[in-house]
Amino acid sequence: MSADPTQVLAFETDCHLFDGCGFPAPGLHSFLFEPLVGDADSSVYFNKTMLLALLGSLVIVGFFWAAFRKPKVVPGKLQMVAEAGYDFVRRGIVYETLGKREGEKYVPFMVSLFFFIWMMNLWSIVPLAQFPVTAIISYPLVLAVIVYVTWVSLTFKRHGFVGFFKNVTGYDKTLGPVLPLSMTIEFFSNLFVRPFTHAVRLFANMFAGHTLLLLFTIASWYMLNGIGIAYAGVSFVMVIVMTAFELFIQAVQAYVFVLLACSYVQGALAEHH
Repeated sequence: MSADPTQVLAFETDCHLFDGCGFPAPGLHSFLFEPLVGDADSSVYFNKTMLLALLGSLVIVGFFWAAFRKPKVVPGKLQMVAEAGYDFVRRGIVYETLGKREGEKYVPFMVSLFFFIWMMNLWSIVPLAQFPVTAIISYPLVLAVIVYVTWVSLTFKRHGFVGFFKNVTGYDKTLGPVLPLSMTIEFFSNLFVRPFTHAVRLFANMFAGHTLLLLFTIASWYMLNGIGIAYAGVSFVMVIVMTAFELFIQAVQAYVFVLLACSYVQGALAEHH
């Protein structure tokens, strides 16, 4: 991590309570990183979040490769964990949303999405990394666009142009006079708002969670001086509580993202509303 003042972490400052300096509160600057390779103005640009995304992908691929390269009828511990994770997504999300017959072909895609997002979230509590990649909007946005393109292409493939139009506009002639208004709202909601909200839901939760973790971590260090040590202890307890809570939220957000992706695919495969 750079010692640049725009990237303040708790252990990078000598500022303490009663030292006459202000509290170095986290902010947008806490989400900016200097390039590891190149610079922001060059065509070659590689920073910490990109490195974590790459390492996370390698970790996931390596884990499943190690678990399934020599599968056994009676699985070992690693294979058992991998099978449990795979089966959770397959049965608990894909089958529940799409059904076994329609959903089986989408299981690899949804499993990949789930574990990639979960790993990107988990970097927040990994020592030295300490940053959730999905707290940078570009990463959730790209994932949401992939789901969006999948949904649009499946809808066209299954229903054709007319069916696609009815599907995305929620065409229902029984609505009578309010049908044009309903179709307009559904059209903009499905084609423009949907990918945005899909991405922002993941981004906002990870952004807020990381900000709170930074806040209590920096506060613990800042108050570690004189009588402030008592307050620092309380703040440190909050760091532990927030870390445990983040572990839960990280898994939940991966689950919600994939659940929504499955619901979009289900909508593409179903008849128009």
